[in-house]
Amino acid sequence: MKLGLVLSGGGARGAAHIGVIKALEEHGIFPTHISGTSSGAIVGALYAAGVPWSEILTFFKIIPLFHTKRFARRKPGFLNSDNFYDDLKTYFPNDSFEDLKKPLFIPAANIVDGTSKIFSKGQLIKPIIASASFPGVFTPTEINGKFYVDGGTLNNFPVEPLKNKCDKIIGVCVNPLKIVSMKDLKHSYSIIERAYKIKIAAESSNKFADCDMVINPQELVNYSTFGMSNMDAIFNLGYTSTLTALKEHKGIFTI
Repeated sequence: MKLGLVLSGGGARGAAHIGVIKALEEHGIFPTHISGTSSGAIVGALYAAGVPWSEILTFFKIIPLFHTKRFARRKPGFLNSDNFYDDLKTYFPNDSFEDLKKPLFIPAANIVDGTSKIFSKGQLIKPIIASASFPGVFTPTEINGKFYVDGGTLNNFPVEPLKNKCDKIIGVCVNPLKIVSMKDLKHSYSIIERAYKIKIAAESSNKFADCDMVINPQELVNYSTFGMSNMDAIFNLGYTSTLTALKEHKGIFTI
């Protein structure tokens, strides 16, 4: 059976994807095709390369996202995305989609013309970095003369590449929409941020119907996009939520 795994973006909450993979493997479920955005692209790429879930979790814990040596200078962003290349090169020495053990699909948003591109062949590391380059925080990534930012800008739940390739699809969304009140929205920037989050959440949930099982841990609203100190708790939420979902969908992924 060809089984697809969709991994949404979500920053630090992407550690939940790793818990999902652990739970699936414990139940003898091994996705054959991966599609991931932003942090989901990082987890998806490492998984597609055959890196064990335990090592992927270690990667999330040790990469110094906000180290001062990574600050951008004279570039549009606080952190220079190019400085993450060597971190990934260790895991992808041949820098190639074709070198992966599973087909992988990574969306990124062209910051100039406003289009979304799905990367699935050729050089691998730059598309991963581009897809995870949160706009305004990380600098855009240049690929073949074009500049790309976070894939979640236009496609945070990239189920499309898997729809005609897989018999069944598991979706993992780590961007639940937090319930708020107007007293939480006191400033113009908070209104803008809220509107952006509503848009992303609606676009993602509208595609849940394309999946045979969706894992969407609501408790992740308690963790921030860049909260790097709660990796274990986020990982465990992904793990336990998957165990619950598998009980509710018992036998659906039996070959």
